[in-house]
Amino acid sequence: MEKEPLIPRYTHLFKAILLFGPPGSGKGTLGKFLSSAGNHFHLSSGDIFRGLSPESPAGKLYHSYASQGLLLPDEITLQIWHHFVHGLIATNRYFPHQQLLLLDGIPRTQKQAELLSQYVEIERIIVLDVDDPDPLIKRIQRRALIEKRMDDMDPKILKTRLEIYRKETAKVLNFYPDRMISRFNANQKPLEVLRDVLVSLCPVL
Repeated sequence: MEKEPLIPRYTHLFKAILLFGPPGSGKGTLGKFLSSAGNHFHLSSGDIFRGLSPESPAGKLYHSYASQGLLLPDEITLQIWHHFVHGLIATNRYFPHQQLLLLDGIPRTQKQAELLSQYVEIERIIVLDVDDPDPLIKRIQRRALIEKRMDDMDPKILKTRLEIYRKETAKVLNFYPDRMISRFNANQKPLEVLRDVLVSLCPVL
């Protein structure tokens, strides 16, 4: 007779809010505000992949792609993400019955959005819109100086990244019904953005 696993695998859909916004728009700041104020769990895909051990099978695979400037295939991205979430549950850091997942950085493609629907029930999508990219570029450059990320200093490269984000995100958002999408002006100060999000989405949050 097969033994029950010591830590049962969570088989229900995770309830989640998706956070979208170009680099420097304040997704991470908003996610941290909402997680601390509302007891939700903010999960950045960048933190997942940067935290992979280079010696682990997933880490070796990720670094083999990243070293060539390539993105992981969508299926592998979702496998790693799903495994990581179960690790959070097993170590009592995320409680899916009580908390919303605030997903930042995933899905990045329409294929990822399709795959994610196997695991996640999306309550709402928050989009941080930016009309003027120049303040974003200055913000990213300031962050690059603090974090010593010199690849984030060239304004031409940053404008290209913002344009790629705009095109990719438009495709992903087309996958979801308009009624699920709430847009906010991210050219405001972070606390003003938080105020607008809370006023609009308090019943969900």
